[in-house]
Amino acid sequence: MVRLYNLHPFGSQRVVPCKQEPAQFCCGRDVLFVASAAASCGVEVFAVRREGRCEPLGSFATLGSVLRMAHSRAGQAGAGGLCERGARSCCPAGASPLRRALLLQWAHVEVASELWSRVFSFNRDYLVTIEEKSKATFLRAYVNWRCMSAGSSRVCVRMVGHKMEESYTETLKEQMSIVEMALSDPPLCISCCPVNGDLLVGCKNKLVMFCLKYLVINQNLTVLDFERSLILHIDNFIPAEVAFCARHIAITTELDVLILKLDLIQHSADRGEQCAYQVSTTEKLVDGGIKDEDLAAHSLQLELDEFVICQKPVELLGEESKLCKIPITLESTELSTEDKKHFQVQYLLFRHFTPDQSPFGFCEETKLHSVQFLPVYQTGSSMTANEETEKRELLSLFCFFSLPHVGYLYSVGKLVELISTYQYSERSEQAVLTPQFLHVITSESLQCYTVRCSAAAARDEDPYIDTTVKACPPVTLDVCTLRMQLFIGPRAICHYKNHIVLLTKADTEDITERRKPSRRMLSRKADNNRSRTISELEPGWNLYIINTVSTIQLYREMVDYSRTYENVRTESCIHLLSEAHLLVRAAIMDPSFFKSDDKEELLRAFRESCAFLGDCYSRFDTRDYHLALPYYRMSGLSVAEVLERIASESDEIQTYERGLIFYLTHSLNEELNEELSKELADKVLRIFYLADPMQLPHIICSPCMKNVCPLTAVKYLCKVEDIMPSVVLTLTKAFMALKMGDLTMYEREMNSHKEMLCNNGEDMVPQLLVDFWEALLVACSQEEVLQELLLRVTYQYVWRISKKQLPETKPLKTTEDLINSCDHFGSIFPWVTFIMSMESPLDKDCPEDISKLQSILCGQSIDITAALPILEPLAEAGNVGLTVRVLCSTRLGKHEESIDQLLRQCPAAAVLYAQHELKDDSRAVLWNKLLPELCERTRLIRSDCPVLISSLKEILSVVAMELELWDFLSLLPEDGTAAFFLPHLLHCSQRKQLM
Repeated sequence: MVRLYNLHPFGSQRVVPCKQEPAQFCCGRDVLFVASAAASCGVEVFAVRREGRCEPLGSFATLGSVLRMAHSRAGQAGAGGLCERGARSCCPAGASPLRRALLLQWAHVEVASELWSRVFSFNRDYLVTIEEKSKATFLRAYVNWRCMSAGSSRVCVRMVGHKMEESYTETLKEQMSIVEMALSDPPLCISCCPVNGDLLVGCKNKLVMFCLKYLVINQNLTVLDFERSLILHIDNFIPAEVAFCARHIAITTELDVLILKLDLIQHSADRGEQCAYQVSTTEKLVDGGIKDEDLAAHSLQLELDEFVICQKPVELLGEESKLCKIPITLESTELSTEDKKHFQVQYLLFRHFTPDQSPFGFCEETKLHSVQFLPVYQTGSSMTANEETEKRELLSLFCFFSLPHVGYLYSVGKLVELISTYQYSERSEQAVLTPQFLHVITSESLQCYTVRCSAAAARDEDPYIDTTVKACPPVTLDVCTLRMQLFIGPRAICHYKNHIVLLTKADTEDITERRKPSRRMLSRKADNNRSRTISELEPGWNLYIINTVSTIQLYREMVDYSRTYENVRTESCIHLLSEAHLLVRAAIMDPSFFKSDDKEELLRAFRESCAFLGDCYSRFDTRDYHLALPYYRMSGLSVAEVLERIASESDEIQTYERGLIFYLTHSLNEELNEELSKELADKVLRIFYLADPMQLPHIICSPCMKNVCPLTAVKYLCKVEDIMPSVVLTLTKAFMALKMGDLTMYEREMNSHKEMLCNNGEDMVPQLLVDFWEALLVACSQEEVLQELLLRVTYQYVWRISKKQLPETKPLKTTEDLINSCDHFGSIFPWVTFIMSMESPLDKDCPEDISKLQSILCGQSIDITAALPILEPLAEAGNVGLTVRVLCSTRLGKHEESIDQLLRQCPAAAVLYAQHELKDDSRAVLWNKLLPELCERTRLIRSDCPVLISSLKEILSVVAMELELWDFLSLLPEDGTAAFFLPHLLHCSQRKQLM
């Protein structure tokens, strides 16, 4: 679906002062190239200034009439890449490694210096043309053409790879170079890569790739050159147009589109091995794991297709595009073997159309046109979709192609998918895709459509962008037609920054009608004019530079336009505001944004558009109401500012939409350092009372609602309690009673529910209060309050364990929840877990309270000295009491006392304890205390206690690894069995020898 809005993206227009009728034209970095259609072949060059003003820079002659032309601003690989490529280019293949290393080192050192700046001060862009003369076609690149505008008439003509002659190298920087590229077949179409400046040429049954090189002639001169590096052989394929970007290739015939990617692969073959290999459909199918029966069925289908007269339309995406029946063979033609690159073909998309695939019925002239790539880059933390930046990382890539009545925009970066389909109102002639718009010319108009590239790129950068923190309008947003501007006979179009270059050429009938004299003007002079030809009367063509309006101006117009739909068509209002948001977002992605004069204004517009979208999703009844939260957050508005935006609405409105409630619920339940005024807090109470009364207790307890009127809050809570009573609601009323100082009301509310059973016993507190204390522990940061809370929850755990009293309600958080939530609850030590695994009847009661108590004691926050009196009731409570006593002794640094307790009650845990607790300064307790104790106890009990024997063996193994042989031997008892200790002595001795 295409929405039509009569906006004004086109601003002023100026006529380019061409001397002769243009045949071809293209835009450069800041220039316009116009190739003449006259017999005298040549190219006029114009400088493009602000607001579309054109100033002639000069002209140069061509060999023949220009059939195709393209401009490339080279040198996008960054300074380091240029240095390396330049150094490699100026070194012969047989140069010594030392010479290559020295040159590379010199290049990298000098890259930041003034000298290297002079080296790269030459013009790094070039113009490439396909020219025809005497029915023969030629491929030529015009380098250093800017010197022509300075009045220099020197021209150097050379072949690709031609070695520079010493006699004229010094004059190269002051003359234009024409690089001729010989091809075995006539060139049909060309495309320059905007990332690295490489050139792709389409010929019959093949594509030829020329790699851009930098030849360092001397320390003051570097020139551009090309090397034919790769040929893609495509049988039975005649390309009509090609597009080339970052090793992505798009080829079109009249009715077919094929998009490929050249993947760089590692190649371990010998230097002399021929680098030519085929990536055919059949090989790809077998390598990809397609079954034999599927392959046979595919072959049968190929045979059947020969008898089909009218083929059906086909669309193959991703891996399926390998079934396109277009085999490709790669042939490497690079001369140097050291840095030779090896590629394999990855099929991304194949689409076949039929002549009758048109909403306007059968059309004999149905064929594809305007294939092009649009790269979106990432520079640092910002995305760019422009060619101004030097160091760029490709973030997303988009491909556009068009039929006469339908255009297609695909994402071919990380994922191949159709983003938008454009239905034109009439037959199109040509189209250009820009980061913000799609411009299409028809026989009578220039049309402007919105694109979704910025929305798709935002999701490529952050796949989780649609969260409660940030959002972006969807890629599937309906396409919008902003304008249909009437022109007489649009024929060709190109684009640069915010300029559109448009060639118009009126038909003979149009010229005759315009120049037809009226009756009262008829005279002998008019009769004489009749003998003149149409071309003598008026040329009938014009070349315009149309200036698109600024982003801010068009954004304002969109916002104003959206207000007409606020109370009529909600979807249209949101759609227009989304378009405005994407317009500003695309402008912020542009690298020139950081240096632009309207940077701050664009940022304000971005935040403002987020606020407008937040208003829409909060006020309108929409399916995506939840987007109110991220858009308001992106706007930078506080909760108070959002509330003031809706304060103008009458308080008598009895309904509030889900988006506003969703935003307020999430915002007020978070820890925000914002306090609402009494008026706004009371307004929030009214909003939730009318829209979601069950949320009132949670909202009232929000830190933002600190200034709420307690009397007003109780009034609303009482109304809700009459309908839906709850413990939480009653607790909130009690909280408000304390805030008002009404102790009578507080006691009445606290005693109104069984779950709030404080007078049951003098030490018993409700589980809800314990849950509250545990929640405070998670959020608390004040040391005094923290210790008080730790002692309170510890007391309750100890009381319930000693009394075998289970909580009256299920705790809100488990031990694991608390351990994961804060550092005050530590992970339970392995030796504690081991002791608790020794089942005891006393340990089966209150398991959750036991683990929470042990977790607090395993942590480092509680003041153990203050906790000792509280822990006293558990002194003799079986294994629980043992773990509590040992944990306390350990925290107090009494490791020997802890070992004594363990040896008495659970000797099997002593070694585990020692391995976990005895470290650094306390490590000596291992051999001075634990080892002698185990030896003595084992000697007394002898073989009656296998646990002691096992523990002794384990501790002997540990000590043997840490002590010297004589120290270890001195620790062993004199009355021990030699056979028992000998293996450990031997192990200690062998360890010493290895060291």
